[in-house]
Amino acid sequence: MRLSSFVSLLGFILVIAGTYCPLLRPFGLFNWDVYALNKPYGIVILALAIAGIAGLILQQATLARVASYIVLLLVVLLFVAAIFKVNTTFSFIPFKGMANGLVRLIKFKWGWYLLFTGAILAVIGAVSNKRILIPAQQ
Repeated sequence: MRLSSFVSLLGFILVIAGTYCPLLRPFGLFNWDVYALNKPYGIVILALAIAGIAGLILQQATLARVASYIVLLLVVLLFVAAIFKVNTTFSFIPFKGMANGLVRLIKFKWGWYLLFTGAILAVIGAVSNKRILIPAQQ
């Protein structure tokens, strides 16, 4: 395996671990991971990370590259959806100050760093997996 394959493998492993790490902590009571936020979405991210690992093991660069791009896209979409969900959760409250105070009680946790780091490492490893052609010297 090339060094870029190990970088991608590390990225996919970090994505798998990141799905089980805390992402949101509402009101300081408990932690939510990807599966608590949206279980089918988390299963899709997990399945794509496993498919990326399988592509690396079977030396199918196209499968690993496509899986890494899709995983990065899904992690970004999950983050954007979490931001929108947190900011609109208490929109039914007519008092804006109280709604904003409740929104501030929902904290984003360190699992996002792990998810983004893993997805970016997987993409970097997949992109650098291409061979660089050096022009022949005359």
